[in-house]
Amino acid sequence: MDLNQTPSLSDQEIEGFSNNEAVDDRSPAKEDFQEPFEVLEPRKQTLPFVLNSPHSGRVYPPRFLASSNLDPLTLRRSEDSFVDEIFAGAVELGAPLLRAHFPRAYLDVNREPYELDPAMFADPLPPHVNTRSIRVAGGLGTIARIVAEATEIYKTPLPYSEAETRIRDIYMPFHETLRSLLETTHRQFGQAVLIDCHSMPSTGGPFDEEIDANRPDIVLGDRYGTSCAQELVESAERILKSMGYRVTRNNPYAGGFNTEHYGAPSQGLHAIQVEINRTLYMDEQKVQRRAGITRLSKDMTRLVRKLGREMRRAPWTASQRKAS
Repeated sequence: MDLNQTPSLSDQEIEGFSNNEAVDDRSPAKEDFQEPFEVLEPRKQTLPFVLNSPHSGRVYPPRFLASSNLDPLTLRRSEDSFVDEIFAGAVELGAPLLRAHFPRAYLDVNREPYELDPAMFADPLPPHVNTRSIRVAGGLGTIARIVAEATEIYKTPLPYSEAETRIRDIYMPFHETLRSLLETTHRQFGQAVLIDCHSMPSTGGPFDEEIDANRPDIVLGDRYGTSCAQELVESAERILKSMGYRVTRNNPYAGGFNTEHYGAPSQGLHAIQVEINRTLYMDEQKVQRRAGITRLSKDMTRLVRKLGREMRRAPWTASQRKAS
């Protein structure tokens, strides 16, 4: 399967990106991070899974901190803290894990490349920028305006060039890497499953429908049945419930840009988002691990192992392998 057939950046978005002037190797984003992300690769890939942890980055560049109203601890409340650690056991089982080092407050790669709030910028935004999405309205675009509880991140408006360099030098390479991992996996197995790994606050915030409501332990998002085979999400739900977790689907999170963008079940490309309640494994106020992270990590490794076994013998996966 050629991933060029799957949903991809629109021609307008690519044009708006590629028409920029030549990239400066000393661009601010490149100076902020020596290694903005990395792939943890197994010795041999034996599972048709690619795990992605786009929001667990915890490297906060001095330049970014200097531009912010907020202290580092407050900024960290937008992180999916330690999620890369929780799913790292999948690598030993035979699945690659892509993890961000840059923080979500700096750049959100689970958004369209150009979801930007014009109120954040000192100069006008180009026409290809999406300024009207629900996520932009909530302050959570590709460059976030706020963190938890609607706290403004930046002291002063940013130049548009700041967004451009983060998108060009980090967002685009990140998605090129993710796309390449999925393409390689599909070529090897005849199918590929993106497991997009996240965590969620234990209670709803000011922009959520369920304000202050206690949330389930785990939410599985499949874009209301459109991003992966029904059998896959049913298996994941059954396995997690058998471990004692309270599991729901698509509420309050149905899957973000990554799930929607890469999920094409009819072509053998499946995407499922896993949201873990932070109270299971961390102190949300101090952003510190709790003892529960050990059990949770083992359980997520078991989830990947059992899903892999079920996919090997499931009739629907066999038909997809033949079709490829």
